[in-house]
Amino acid sequence: MIPRLARIAWVVTRYRLDTLIPQERLPWWLRVLLALSPLRLVPIGPRPRGERLRLALETLGPIYVKFGQVLSTRRDLFPPDIADELRRLQDQVPPFPGKQAQALVEEELGMSLEEAFAEFSPEPLASASVAQVHAARLPDGEQVVVKIIRPGIERVMRQDMALMYRLAAVLARVPEARRLRPVEVVRDYESTLFDELDLTKEAANTSQLKRNFKGSPLLFVPAIHWGLTRRRVMVQERIHGVPVADTAALEAQGTDLRRLAERGVEIFFTQVFRDNFFHADMHPGNIFVSRETPWNPQYIAIDCGIVGSLTREDQDYLARNLLAFFHQDYYEVAALHIESGWVGEDTRANEFAAAVRTVCEPILEKPLKDISFGQVLLGLFQTARRFNMEVQPQLVLLQKTLLNVEGLGRQLYPDLDLWTTAKPFLEQWMKERAGTRGLWESMKRQAPELTRQIPELPVLAHQALARAEHGHQQQRRQSEAIGAIRRRLEHQGRRQRRLRLGLLVVAVALAWQPLVEWADGQPWPVLGAAAIGAALLAWN
Repeated sequence: MIPRLARIAWVVTRYRLDTLIPQERLPWWLRVLLALSPLRLVPIGPRPRGERLRLALETLGPIYVKFGQVLSTRRDLFPPDIADELRRLQDQVPPFPGKQAQALVEEELGMSLEEAFAEFSPEPLASASVAQVHAARLPDGEQVVVKIIRPGIERVMRQDMALMYRLAAVLARVPEARRLRPVEVVRDYESTLFDELDLTKEAANTSQLKRNFKGSPLLFVPAIHWGLTRRRVMVQERIHGVPVADTAALEAQGTDLRRLAERGVEIFFTQVFRDNFFHADMHPGNIFVSRETPWNPQYIAIDCGIVGSLTREDQDYLARNLLAFFHQDYYEVAALHIESGWVGEDTRANEFAAAVRTVCEPILEKPLKDISFGQVLLGLFQTARRFNMEVQPQLVLLQKTLLNVEGLGRQLYPDLDLWTTAKPFLEQWMKERAGTRGLWESMKRQAPELTRQIPELPVLAHQALARAEHGHQQQRRQSEAIGAIRRRLEHQGRRQRRLRLGLLVVAVALAWQPLVEWADGQPWPVLGAAAIGAALLAWN
């Protein structure tokens, strides 16, 4: 742990990442600390800031590269020089040697390359944070790609995750950061990240996504060759599309960019609400556009290592929340947050609605094409300190994916209106879910289970009646036992009172003569007080 921290500190110092911090936004005491920091003694060097950031993330390893990939989709949040460098993290990470890749493939498949492939290129087509891809050709002539996990990557990732857990544990002790539930978020990120190391899971996800969009003009997913797929090696149909980030090539082939951007939003909401199975790593390095029918563009998706799904309750909550935003119904937003447990049950809905309105109204008053869903999310989280809002880990992956989709769509078509594109889809989905059709579909889903249970209803009814009778008998026995205990306690109480009264009478009898002699010389107020005290003792 300490060597890893030392390495991170060395990377930050080597690439002078402190110069990327907007110091004018920091508190005065932090600006003073940075001004006096020994980092200022290290020369910045000739490299521009974007290149220094990219090289630092590559040096730190896959977790940090993955973080840079997420940032690369939000060109609206970064200057062009930084966004351009971060985009290179999507498929231009330095590769590992081709001979090492060949040896790993032979080890995993248990056969030589000549037996498995007619051709295998030692030079990688692309290299990413977790794996790299090589071109190959099967004995039957089909062109494929071979994806290979980087050797030794799991050890480095576990070190980084241990460090992130330590940092999350520290943040969890800070009241203002505790609402972000950092430990749960890191745990959720860990599970999704380590799923990428098992290519059989990615292959299964790819097959599922291909099935969901079979014959669809929206999305094409290349097929998996299961006979040549293992935990660290996956063989997949090769695609020949245009990288979605290459807008110049898309324009050159006459692609309808507006329709392409809108279809990206439609694909996302279809995956989340129709299929409840969404590609959660939709950065531009994993998305291509078909060269066929550019006037009716079709996406091509690869790298399904990270996928997400929601519970039925989460789906309903998300759809209703988004529709409430579309209609600017802030009270409904507040009620949904309270109902779902995002804020405490003691939160007043009208107060929370007023806070949400204050944050969101300036954003939603802009033209729809200028509204960023990311800005709305950030605006909502600004209310967290006052109302103790908590981040829900099960929705973090979805939020990240939606931000990726929005960033990608605006990159293709800056006037993309995410809200208008999504609103009809959500309204139709809610109508189907809550209407007659939704009721009928729910009944059809439950019909096999109901059919199985109907013959068992008499037995189940008898068992329920038997349990109820047993419960009544047990309750009656408990009542009788409690009554017996109460009677025993009352009897013991009467015995104790009689004992105390007898002791008092004996004491008075023994002390009668001295008391009479004492009373002869006392005034009547003293005698009255003594009589009252004796009466109280006898009563007690």
